[in-house]
Amino acid sequence: QVQLVESGGGLVQPGGSLSLSCTASGSIFRPNTMGWYRQAPGKQRELVASITSGDSTNYADSVKGRCTISRDSTKTTMTLRMSGLKPEDTAVYYCNYKPHNNYSLNSWGRGTQVTVSS
Repeated sequence: QVQLVESGGGLVQPGGSLSLSCTASGSIFRPNTMGWYRQAPGKQRELVASITSGDSTNYADSVKGRCTISRDSTKTTMTLRMSGLKPEDTAVYYCNYKPHNNYSLNSWGRGTQVTVSS
C-alpha cells in the first residue's frame, strides 16, 4: 500500500503560477510512474503530467509549455509547477502512483483544489 499526501493548490489569478507537490510513502516499488490528474465539474478525470522514477516525463497537450513536472532525489516527492494559468485549468488535482509491475495497484491522493479566477 502506498500513501500519497498532496500540498499546494488554492486560488490564483489568470496568468499566475502555482506549484503542487505530492509525497509518497509505504511500499514503493521501482520502477514506477507518478502523475497529476485533474477533474473539473462535469468532466472526466484527465492526465495533466506524469514522470517515471527514471525521470521520463509526459504532458497533456493542454499544458505543454506551461507546466514542469519533477521528482526529488529520493524519487518520493513529485512537484508540478504551473504557469500561465487559465480559468480552464480550474479543477481538483489528484496525485497518482503506479508501480510498473502491476498498474492495477495504483494509488490516489485525496485531491487539491486549484481555482483560476480574477
